[in-house]
Amino acid sequence: MRSFRRIAAVAATATLAVTIAACGGGGNGAGAPPVAGEASSINAQPRDNIKDGGTFTEALIEISTQFNQFQGDATLYSRIVARMYTPELISFTEDGGVQYNRDYLASDPKEETVDGNTRITYTINPKATWNDGSPIDWTAFEATWKTNNGKDKAYSVLSSDGYDRIASVTRGADDKQAVVTFNGLWVWWPGLFNWVLNPKAADPKTFNEGFLNEPHNEWGAGPYQIQKWDKQNSTLVFERNPKWWGEPGKLDTHTILGMDTPAAVNAFKNGQLDAVYTPNAEQVNQLKDVAGAEKRTATRASLYLLQFNAKTPALADPAVRKALMEGVDRGQIAKIVFQGLDYTEKVPGSLALLPGQEGYQDNFPKVVTFDTRKAKADLDAAGYPAGPDGMRAKDGKPLQFDFVYTGETATKKAVGAAVVKMMKDIGVTANVRALPASEFSSVIANRSFDVFFNGFAQSDPYGVAYFCQLYCTDSQLNLSQSGNADLDAKIKAVGTLPTQKEQIAKANEVEVEAFGTYGLMPIYSGADIAFVKKGLANYGPDWGGGATYYNPRPENVGWQK
Repeated sequence: MRSFRRIAAVAATATLAVTIAACGGGGNGAGAPPVAGEASSINAQPRDNIKDGGTFTEALIEISTQFNQFQGDATLYSRIVARMYTPELISFTEDGGVQYNRDYLASDPKEETVDGNTRITYTINPKATWNDGSPIDWTAFEATWKTNNGKDKAYSVLSSDGYDRIASVTRGADDKQAVVTFNGLWVWWPGLFNWVLNPKAADPKTFNEGFLNEPHNEWGAGPYQIQKWDKQNSTLVFERNPKWWGEPGKLDTHTILGMDTPAAVNAFKNGQLDAVYTPNAEQVNQLKDVAGAEKRTATRASLYLLQFNAKTPALADPAVRKALMEGVDRGQIAKIVFQGLDYTEKVPGSLALLPGQEGYQDNFPKVVTFDTRKAKADLDAAGYPAGPDGMRAKDGKPLQFDFVYTGETATKKAVGAAVVKMMKDIGVTANVRALPASEFSSVIANRSFDVFFNGFAQSDPYGVAYFCQLYCTDSQLNLSQSGNADLDAKIKAVGTLPTQKEQIAKANEVEVEAFGTYGLMPIYSGADIAFVKKGLANYGPDWGGGATYYNPRPENVGWQK
């Protein structure tokens, strides 16, 4: 998956890996609740109930080559790894509330409105120090802003949303205080500076390339540090950080392996892993009878979608993209994915907000509905008549496209077969291209697809704050490239409105127009499921590859006494 909300990209079905960066709550720390569904099961335990010591091993679909979670090619997996050894100042509760980490912030940020501009003052814990011994101070806020605000195009960033609204970041009363002043009002400010960048990584070359296959432990901070990074065997081992000033990590070591889902399931069955993310019924059925294991679930704060690449020859015509979407039965795809999970949900109609979140509207059906008869008529009008065999062509060239996903599973194979059938029903050939999970980041970076099945994972509950990350033409998350400059201007104008309520209302209006470029098609959200060894505390499926924005802190994961 990629990250979003900031949003992150993720791979479809097995794990979404688009990282949408984390935004934040409203100015008062209150936010919209997550999508309605099952609460996260993590075996929550106070630290006194957790053993001191022990080891823990888990797997991610990939250990992303990009370790800088702010960089444009970062994924959900970049973020999961980063939170193990980089400063997380602000996080979120399952109900959408904001939490300020006292190990990094000495007090809650102070919000003021000065001359019509939002001003936030962050006072940093005097003990907060990078692993290289330099203090975490106001320059970390300055570096995070300057690299992510989008003004210097030398930086490839995951999202500039929010950071592009900041007028200045200055030193406060001393080096341990940062004063952030916005241009006008910014109602989503707690979503910024959730993490901060080490200033030593703030030049463009280091920001973009310096973290490729190099995690830079010395530029991190936190309860754990990197003991070993084995690129060849895709293995990261974390150990307690002797320079950490807060509560120590409960575990002696926390190991993350890069491993696709089928291999991870087998490794869990064989006792090599202590937890495994199981996104579909195929894996659930394999593990439900494993001795000493228990199933944990969480509502997924994510959206899986089809992205139609408007820059490829097959899909350059928006009329063709529209017709193909009309031929896709989204409900049928969701049924395939949820089969055997004892789970259902309404097909989502928005990428900005999830069903159940305040202000959500079912926008996609206002533009496209499943209708094979209309799809055929639209293809006729676009110049692709059906031949004697029912298949369509223009000037002798068949209408066909590649349907791409990463990480082969029976569920994904079934989804691919269903799409092939749906397209054949309207006279179009869909060629399924199933790639290894390890190629997910490459597909995103190179946009090497016609239609891509993947997902967006939220790192906070405030989707409208990252509206541009979803739909702007220069977004690293919007792989469809289907927008235009006029639409970009309308999208960016949403963030200038003075209240969350007004922004949500305008976002719903503009999203209808954005869907009308026929680039993005929401399919489902789903549930996160993991199997873990009994006794594992403060760990749920949303940690090990799932898609939620609420997680216990790394130092509190361990084995119950």
